[in-house]
Amino acid sequence: MLKMFGVAKTYTTDTIQTQALQSFNLEIEQGEFISIVGPSGSGKTTFLNILGLLEPPCKGQYQLDGKSILSLSDRQKSRLRNAKIGFIFQSFNLIPELSVYDNVEVPLRYRSLCAKERKSRVMVMLEKVGLTSRAHHKPHQLSGGQQQRAAIARALVGEPAIVLADEPTGNLDSSKAQEIMSLLESFNNQGTTVLMVTHDPNLAMRAKRTIEIRDGILKERSGKHYAARWRTEAIG
Repeated sequence: MLKMFGVAKTYTTDTIQTQALQSFNLEIEQGEFISIVGPSGSGKTTFLNILGLLEPPCKGQYQLDGKSILSLSDRQKSRLRNAKIGFIFQSFNLIPELSVYDNVEVPLRYRSLCAKERKSRVMVMLEKVGLTSRAHHKPHQLSGGQQQRAAIARALVGEPAIVLADEPTGNLDSSKAQEIMSLLESFNNQGTTVLMVTHDPNLAMRAKRTIEIRDGILKERSGKHYAARWRTEAIG
């Protein structure tokens, strides 16, 4: 489904050159659930941005469904992103002036869908995440867990093939984090590919595969390996 060959990313200012990613080689199959772990500043968000077509790599090749995306125009990337990729952010990124219903509907407004079809999809998704009774509430009227569920509904309402979640439980308590994780697992069980950045070793272990990024270098890890080292480093 997704392949990267020799992908690298360097940020350059007038005086400093920072290598965020170094020669990534990666293949991801449809339906995988992958946790992405590593210390802050290691390149995880840059990796997600490249995956999500928000920024291009400086070197290497990136193929999605067997097609190279590097030669696509910005408009073509936007269409592909809207059709295939859903984003879940740590800070929710809901539009404060809009209701939960309208926030979830936003991605569908960029498609050729009639109002009836949009409404049907939004209500089905709100039911799946348990927010039907909150459809007309504004984000500030929701708890943190409810806001994240609304953000998940928005990410999934367009039935994307891939969901990219950047610390989706970082602002939640442990019980709400488990609730969000269970939601992501349920959608993954239905065939959605999920890539999730997390600093929580217990959540990382629940993914089927773990990728660790340190100093811009990618390494495959088992969730248990990461959790054991995380505990060792915490004690040390």
